Amino acid sequence: MLFFVFPARTVIADVGQPDIPVPALGDVHCASYCVYDKTTGYIVISMNPDDRIYPASMTKIMTCLLSLELLDTSAKITVSKSALEGLDADSSLMGVLEGEKVKVSELLYGLMLPSGNDAANALGEGCVEAFFQKYPAGGSTVNLDGVNAQYLIDKMGDTAEHILSSRKLEAFAILMNLRADTLGCKGTHFVNACGLPDDNHYTTAYDLTLIMAAASENEDFNTLISAPSHVFIATNRHKSDAWSYVKNSNYLLYDPWLASKTANGTDSHLSAVIGGKTGTTSQAGKGLTIYTVNENGHELMISICGIPQDYYFYTTMYLASVTAYGNLACWEADPVTRVYGTTGDYRWVNAPSAEQPQYDPLLNPGDDPGEYYVTKDTPTPTPGAEDVQPDVPEEENMTTLDLFIRQNPVVSGVIGGIMLLIIILNIVLWVRINRIKRSAERRAKRIQGKKN
Repeated sequence: MLFFVFPARTVIADVGQPDIPVPALGDVHCASYCVYDKTTGYIVISMNPDDRIYPASMTKIMTCLLSLELLDTSAKITVSKSALEGLDADSSLMGVLEGEKVKVSELLYGLMLPSGNDAANALGEGCVEAFFQKYPAGGSTVNLDGVNAQYLIDKMGDTAEHILSSRKLEAFAILMNLRADTLGCKGTHFVNACGLPDDNHYTTAYDLTLIMAAASENEDFNTLISAPSHVFIATNRHKSDAWSYVKNSNYLLYDPWLASKTANGTDSHLSAVIGGKTGTTSQAGKGLTIYTVNENGHELMISICGIPQDYYFYTTMYLASVTAYGNLACWEADPVTRVYGTTGDYRWVNAPSAEQPQYDPLLNPGDDPGEYYVTKDTPTPTPGAEDVQPDVPEEENMTTLDLFIRQNPVVSGVIGGIMLLIIILNIVLWVRINRIKRSAERRAKRIQGKKN
């Protein structure tokens, strides 16, 4: 039996994703955008940042923020009939069913990745129940907004029992608005947890960056928005694991290199795209709000809103443009490297003849960059007793044969197998010839003996 050992396949051909420039900032078609520097508290660049827009599913940033604050992520919520009411066939859904017992952590992924309106409502109802338990009316404990359940009772003019039995989603919208006020959002009013269209459900690009800035303080939130995908575990209504597989719809998360340069090729000094949330309805258009980090260590919240339907296909490039120009403006105001490595240093998907990334693209803001990154000005070590040889590219140490094997693994394997077969046949033939010779010699000796 012959065994063929093929060399490891290495793609070195110049095929794949070419570099693509972002559009100039003036060519971005949208209702508004805002780049807010969380580190300094100032807007870096903007267009109509205070104009009223419909947030669509970017609403869920606030829903996620309050859910992480009020709920135990390991606890389970039973999906109610009321949580699924009013969700038509056009709603984006996680896919949970009435009576389904779902972990809060799973609902949070269902909220932020497939943008499930069902998950948003289930979480909203769970938050109100938790709020009444943690901050009971008449008690001394209050939430971050300085209120307890008595605030909802007074605001809604209803009893706690009736609010909890029939009006939980209304109560959750009140909590959302209260938090928006606390954060300084002057142009925001929510009426639901998921972002379904309503004339009284609105915000601004600037307010969305403030909400994102607050949410980014929670590491679980950053984990959720940075997740490229999620596979859901079994429940009492979905009996098998992996009953649904979802992917993040923020495509800049997969290709942050798109925002590494401006339209004229200037380095944007963008170090990381942590993640974000998309939102789309026919009334709102398309929008995204994301969290990024600059090379100078500043944390930038970026929101782009109201991209018209005719330009939906260009959404990621518009976001990349605003991100690039916003990060460049931030860098120019404070050109000090505190985070080493930018998105331009990372190898993008299918990049032709690109080297492996030098830096880790998944940055944790606040970490000491020295723990994870190689600084650009690291001094060359002084040679000791033994000279340290400089690194030489592997290809330069290869012979012509080595290069041929690397570039043609299948052909090399076939040739190797044929050569091995020839060697085996030669050995077998050599053994047989030697046997014939020895047999002939023995016969000759016997014949010679008889003659004598």
